[in-house]
Amino acid sequence: MKDLIKYEDYMGSVHFSCEDETFYGKIEGIDDLVTFEGKSVKELTQAFQEAVKDYLDTCKRYNKEAEKSYKGSFNVRINPELHKKVKRTAVKMGLSLNQFVQKAIEDELNQIELSLVSKT
Repeated sequence: MKDLIKYEDYMGSVHFSCEDETFYGKIEGIDDLVTFEGKSVKELTQAFQEAVKDYLDTCKRYNKEAEKSYKGSFNVRINPELHKKVKRTAVKMGLSLNQFVQKAIEDELNQIELSLVSKT
């Protein structure tokens, strides 16, 4: 799993710079670029929480949506042989390619959520 930090409903990426001996990251899932950093995990956590609060305050002040807007469509690149197998399987199931991919993603997310819940 990718190194992430969480606060309220927001996630931030976490990286480490050996050169600067600093943890750093950005808030994920928003349209803007908001970064944070700290010399320790405690500083990083505090900086992330402050960044989220500041971002939400700024969005509220300017009447801007805080969450990233998603259109519901994205391009997926797979090898041609897999594309062919997926399309044929979708047809056999009476589904469009989009319906098949959506179902596959939903099923995978459900499995991941179940495995995460069982680990806690």
